[in-house]
Amino acid sequence: MRADGIAPLFGARGAGKLPAAETRFRATPDHGQRITVENNVRTFIQIFAGIFYEALPFIVLGAIIAGFLEEFVPQRLILKLIPRNRFLAIVLGALLGLPFPMCECGILVIMRRLLRKGVPLSCCVSYMLAGPIINVVVMLSTYVAFTGMESTTDSSGRLTNQMGGVAMVTARMLGGFLVAVGTGLVVEWQHRRHGNKLLAADLAADMPASQEDPDATVLEKRPSQLTFPQRIGNVAEIALHDFVDITVFLILGALIAAFARLTISHNDVEEISRNQPAVAILLMMGLAILLCLCSEADAFVAASFIALRPSAKIAFLVLGPMLDFKLYMMYLRVFHPRLIWSIILSVVVQVFIYSMLLHFLWETYGPRLSSALADR
Repeated sequence: MRADGIAPLFGARGAGKLPAAETRFRATPDHGQRITVENNVRTFIQIFAGIFYEALPFIVLGAIIAGFLEEFVPQRLILKLIPRNRFLAIVLGALLGLPFPMCECGILVIMRRLLRKGVPLSCCVSYMLAGPIINVVVMLSTYVAFTGMESTTDSSGRLTNQMGGVAMVTARMLGGFLVAVGTGLVVEWQHRRHGNKLLAADLAADMPASQEDPDATVLEKRPSQLTFPQRIGNVAEIALHDFVDITVFLILGALIAAFARLTISHNDVEEISRNQPAVAILLMMGLAILLCLCSEADAFVAASFIALRPSAKIAFLVLGPMLDFKLYMMYLRVFHPRLIWSIILSVVVQVFIYSMLLHFLWETYGPRLSSALADR
């Protein structure tokens, strides 16, 4: 409100003092800092809420599916569907995302119930890692995000040798499959040595003593006759228990991710890693861990880093759905720390090696492939 509007109420003297008061308020040294803090707090809350509400529907869906699996799917039926050859079982686990598409947040809940049903740990870990990548929804989002990227040019008008939609989908699916199978084999080796000690204590108590013999599994203790409403009630009880159990760790992970995202600049990452492929790959892997993006939306974030080489984008897209702060906190509810760090080390090393190999192959043969496709 202007000072001349207040003069009739307070007199000329009171009106004359208002501008000085405004000047003193604007000159307060802490005013700018207070605005900055308020903006940072508001941004932090928005990022946290975005991560939490993005993951929440998938956790609910995963909990419901897990409830139906526990109540309606017989344990012995699942065991019969899994190949006895453990390598084939791990490969099958890596492809389960095709018929059962699920985000990384919801897939962990399903995996816990599959473990209780007697599915081998290595097979479950393979499904947990590859399922959020190898599914139709993620394939489609990745294709849409990178369609037309192969035509990107630099300031001189030359092609920048970027991957288009088909190439990026292929590279991402292949990387997710290889890393998941490789990690599944590592977990299988660990499980043969340590058994169910690799699981969280409460989960290990519900597990069969051996996953090699279907007859050694724990029989499901249910009344022989239950009405349909009673069974639906059991589904709701199981789903609610799993939902609360996992959501606590989702909140902790989202808090950490919101803080990290508040302090990371995309422009800084592009500037630092422009001409160093190994550094670019490592930076994008670190960014994937910090940002905690959903696998169904992360392709659009990766595509926004136009200056980065395709190998660095692939590292971001393969590692993100397998490992981030949010998932680490959720892993604590399922796995023993020994297994968690085995999975982390295996995944990180494999993603880096795969991305470096992809970089050398694409930089060598990519321009020829792009030219051949352009001529058609």
